[in-house]
Amino acid sequence: MKRPFIILITLFLSIQVFSQDGFDDEAHPDTVKIGAYIISIHDINFQDKEYTLRFWLWALFDNVGFDLAKQLDIPNAKSIDEPQAIVDMVDGKTWQLMKLRATMKQNWKVGNYPFDKQHLVVHVENTIFDKSQLVFVPDDLGSGYDRELTLDGWSISNFEVTTKDKEYTTVFGDPESDFLHSEYSSFDIVMGIERDGWGLFWKLFSGMYIAFLISMVSFGLAPREVEPRFGLPVGGLFAAVGNKYIIDSILPESNTFTLVDSLHAITFLVIFVILVISAVALYTINKGKAERSRKINLYAAWTVAILFLSINLALVLAAI
Repeated sequence: MKRPFIILITLFLSIQVFSQDGFDDEAHPDTVKIGAYIISIHDINFQDKEYTLRFWLWALFDNVGFDLAKQLDIPNAKSIDEPQAIVDMVDGKTWQLMKLRATMKQNWKVGNYPFDKQHLVVHVENTIFDKSQLVFVPDDLGSGYDRELTLDGWSISNFEVTTKDKEYTTVFGDPESDFLHSEYSSFDIVMGIERDGWGLFWKLFSGMYIAFLISMVSFGLAPREVEPRFGLPVGGLFAAVGNKYIIDSILPESNTFTLVDSLHAITFLVIFVILVISAVALYTINKGKAERSRKINLYAAWTVAILFLSINLALVLAAI
């Protein structure tokens, strides 16, 4: 009686050990220590929503079936030059180093242009192993960027490397899976850049402010001087519109109302108000009320100038 009982207990324990071993394999996928070093960021193109990145990428791992160079995927890149990898063995682990050049897609945030701050992210994944088989561990200590890296008009505000799980609502046709969900480990290079925008601001908006000043000159003319009194604001309006078209040509399309849109809209509105005031002043003086027309002209000039400058200052300070 005892022998069958002992056999059953032995089988039960064997199944438990086997199951536990299987669980540990699932819970402990291969790890790849991965890091990056940024060499340069250039060819920043707002219109085409892209920039070019050159960087070193390395990995330290045990899995002989893993090859970073051949299994590399950067989902948010437009194009990647074929990397040339260096492979070596270090303390029984495989060390792989490669130099990469990629043209990255970027959804530029232009709401506060030219005082904009951009968030650059590079997602690095492998194309073979999901997170149950392989996970990335960031090399925080070794990763960084060249301290001599310069971006014309920009400064780097932060840099970090992180890992996360990237989810896909597909198994890419895997016949061994009954699910429509898969997860892969992702290594992310995250950089923040800020623009020193005052120089660019004056270059871009000097034409708009000159157009406003040209329109303001009309307040110094007599209301009965109809041609220059109305011609100057109209000329200023066309100059402001031209200035906006020039700036829009270097920016991507945006559904939001940006700083560029706000400043030009205020300028258009103010020039229209100047034309209305000129018409009111002319109407008043034709009614024989010369003194009243003079006061309207004087008070309106100060009011328009103060309001225009105050609104511009508030909008610019809010964007910085």
